[in-house]
Amino acid sequence: MPVTRTDSFRPPSIADIDLGGFWGERIDAVSSRTVRILYDRCVTAGMLDQVDPARPVPELRLPFMIKDGFTAGTVTTQMFWDSDLAKVIEAAAYAVYRQRDPALEADIDALIDMFARLQQPDGYCNSWYIRMQPGRRWTNLRDCHELYCAGHLIEAAVAWVQATGKRTLLDVMCRYVDHIGTVFGPGEGQLPGYCGHEEIELALVRLSRETGRRDYMDLAKFFIDARGTQPHYFDDEARRDGRDPKAFHFKTYEYNQSHLPVREQKTVVGHAVRAMYLYSGMADIAAEYGDDSLTDALEILWDDLCGRQMYLTGGIGPAASNEGFTGAYDLPNDTAYAETCASIGLAFWASRMLGRGPNRRFADIMERAIYNGALAGLSQDGATFFYENPLESHGNHHRWVWHHCPCCPPNIARMIGAIGTYMYGVSDHDVAVHLYGESTARLKVAGAALTLKQGGDYPWAETVSFGISLDRPARFVLHLRVPEWATTAELKVNGAVVAAKAGNSGYLTIDRDWADGDSVTLHLPMTARLIHPHPRIRADTGRVALMRGPLVYCAEAADNGADLDLMTMGLAPKGVKTAAVAELGGAIALDLDVALESDAAWGKAIYATNPPKAETAVRRFIPYHLWDNRTPGEMLVWVRRAVDA
Repeated sequence: MPVTRTDSFRPPSIADIDLGGFWGERIDAVSSRTVRILYDRCVTAGMLDQVDPARPVPELRLPFMIKDGFTAGTVTTQMFWDSDLAKVIEAAAYAVYRQRDPALEADIDALIDMFARLQQPDGYCNSWYIRMQPGRRWTNLRDCHELYCAGHLIEAAVAWVQATGKRTLLDVMCRYVDHIGTVFGPGEGQLPGYCGHEEIELALVRLSRETGRRDYMDLAKFFIDARGTQPHYFDDEARRDGRDPKAFHFKTYEYNQSHLPVREQKTVVGHAVRAMYLYSGMADIAAEYGDDSLTDALEILWDDLCGRQMYLTGGIGPAASNEGFTGAYDLPNDTAYAETCASIGLAFWASRMLGRGPNRRFADIMERAIYNGALAGLSQDGATFFYENPLESHGNHHRWVWHHCPCCPPNIARMIGAIGTYMYGVSDHDVAVHLYGESTARLKVAGAALTLKQGGDYPWAETVSFGISLDRPARFVLHLRVPEWATTAELKVNGAVVAAKAGNSGYLTIDRDWADGDSVTLHLPMTARLIHPHPRIRADTGRVALMRGPLVYCAEAADNGADLDLMTMGLAPKGVKTAAVAELGGAIALDLDVALESDAAWGKAIYATNPPKAETAVRRFIPYHLWDNRTPGEMLVWVRRAVDA
């Protein structure tokens, strides 16, 4: 049986959820197009040449990064190709589960066989250190992603066995983790180390739940507990390897969140993706072990991130220099880094914070990050990608087909493929619905087999319905999230209005005896609303943004022409009309009145004592995640507020 606490909420497996509607369409795009693109581009990049032990050892294809104290041969993005391939395997698992593709399945099986043949007799399995730099294993965890690669391969193995029933990769990774468990730990002769790029922590939890191996869960806990303790592992590691501990590019262990033990960290710092993966693992361990000290630390970090360092879209990490955080309220729009992987990581973290029970505080942010900051990373047709996600573009930011560090494309593909596992949480006597969307969930609760069929065209439509099928009557609690943006909510059970209030959790709680054929309907009014920024966000001073439901909206030149920054809006949206945009798959656009400044009567002066003339005009706003899917051009989220507003 999986290792879990009986009072924790567990996500369903991929095989427990079928998706339709909004997410079904996106999963179909990923399944039918994106995953094959990802695999083919990995082949073109030469990744399989490095993994396959039957081929000659290839030459280096991507250069080492040698600057600011990095010594020759320290870091190249090629050394974490295993992780890119692993994410492709995981995305492929969800794709072939969705729609069987014998050719893709055969290609992935062949790739998995390469890893199986690559594995060393002691269980070690990393293509870079077996084939490219043999004899260097476990010498530079700080920079070289060794355990990070293992983590992604673990997640791929779990996904592949769940989707196909094939155990080869799972068996490979269990042997690898058994080896890792002999190398790292608190025991005599073991290394008290952890990875510079977090990932293995959350992966080990997932492996433990799949296999029932408690030692895998304990190893995840060790990596979290050891992080940032003194004497500092990365200092000792560097000395053993003949390196100066202070000679590394980022000069501070804040970069990889190892500057303090995790329970003492109060501010979100460093590389954004690494931080999100660490906090995800911490949240998993907090739920599994009932560890309030971890939960307390995470609550503080959550408040810092979401209260001072997050974009409206759920994008995080404004700076390209460290792919991460800078300081409170530093959220520039046109230069925003806001890596797709970082928003995905935020969704991971939020989802795992729900492991200790339903809480709108986390689920609302999960929804925002998924629908906006993360989903923008994949084009509508599933073929091109964003790495950075600015909130303003002057027309020079476009989707690309590949990247020298191709972490984001397979990451967004695997997240979309597994989106059903984020929608629900199950404990012994409770079912929580965290995200809404057309789906069928097959769950076990209160000793009964429950099929929960969710309908409604969310996020476009306002009403969500649930049909309940049970193999026998059962009493359990159904928790339905009422998003903070929904000022009212109407609940019906079997057609009758039920007086229910969202408690401190922000979820409507229905505790009753359920029978086969019961139904529930939830109405969440969606109106266009203006969002105002915190006064300390200098980039947004005097500006407002537009949202409807969970979606952030933007204006795009494709609908409105250039010079988007000439628009101004008052304190309330005016003349709002909705329209389905066929070329964006029927997405709901918002048409509304704005004031449009003009320089037609301005004259030759560059400055004047009188303001420019303005006239009312109608402008169209589309969901942010759909921008740059048509004619390239300007884009704007934060619109200037009218002077008299």
